[in-house]
Amino acid sequence: MDLSLHYWNFSTPADTARTAATLGAAARLAEQAGFAEFTVMDHYFQMEHRGTADEPMLEAYTTLGYVAALTERMRLAVLVTGVMYRHPGLLAKIVTTLDVLSGGRAQLGIGASWYEREQRALGVPLVPMGERFERLEETLQICLQMWSDNNGPYQGKHYQLAETLCVPAPLSRPRPPILVGGGGERKTLLFVARYADACNLFASTVEDVTHKLDVLRKHCDAEGRDYDAIRKTATYLGSVDDRDAFMADAERYAALGITQLDIMPDRDPVEYVERVAELVPRLRGI
Repeated sequence: MDLSLHYWNFSTPADTARTAATLGAAARLAEQAGFAEFTVMDHYFQMEHRGTADEPMLEAYTTLGYVAALTERMRLAVLVTGVMYRHPGLLAKIVTTLDVLSGGRAQLGIGASWYEREQRALGVPLVPMGERFERLEETLQICLQMWSDNNGPYQGKHYQLAETLCVPAPLSRPRPPILVGGGGERKTLLFVARYADACNLFASTVEDVTHKLDVLRKHCDAEGRDYDAIRKTATYLGSVDDRDAFMADAERYAALGITQLDIMPDRDPVEYVERVAELVPRLRGI
């Protein structure tokens, strides 16, 4: 099993002048420790169930560009890109740029955006949930077309592109992997089966993850997709301070087919990575 660092909080250290150095040090330490992936959120305000909206927050893809320059191996992704925050044609170019400049390490993580306060505040179009999922599917189709040999137009209900030219092409082959995040059973997991290379679930309970993966398997069967070809990842919601409890949880999730856990710093990020680094070789044995 792999470990991924989900860098979701920019409040530590409190001095913004130290934000870049702390971010860079945590990313380099994570890579040295053997973390497989480094992710950030796609938010402009901090989530209110995790803090307050006025806490520091950086734009996701700019942040990953900075991390790309300081690392060499880790996969880099947004967990997950909010579908309403960038026009899909531009999103494909943004991910391509990250992929080229990182040496082929970008992943498109995407989902239906949900944080209404930041959308209203910053003028992002707020549309009904059904339309968000329509736009999510069209965005997935557009990115796949832009990363193919088809440079022709795209005509959708919500998006119309006269050309889908993307030069340079991504370095990743055959293209950057796509991860669809979330556990929605009717649409999100269907889109995983239909378009994605990976999924990301919340590791709330073993029973819940078991159920979500069963739903995904049924969608794969209906879509004629190989369920085993989809990489299963999960965001771990518990503490890693109790190493034995964490490892026991990891073994339970691994038995379900989860191959990567994303963990979130709950203190100074550099200190956190230093404390959890010893988990990486232990997880590899699962």
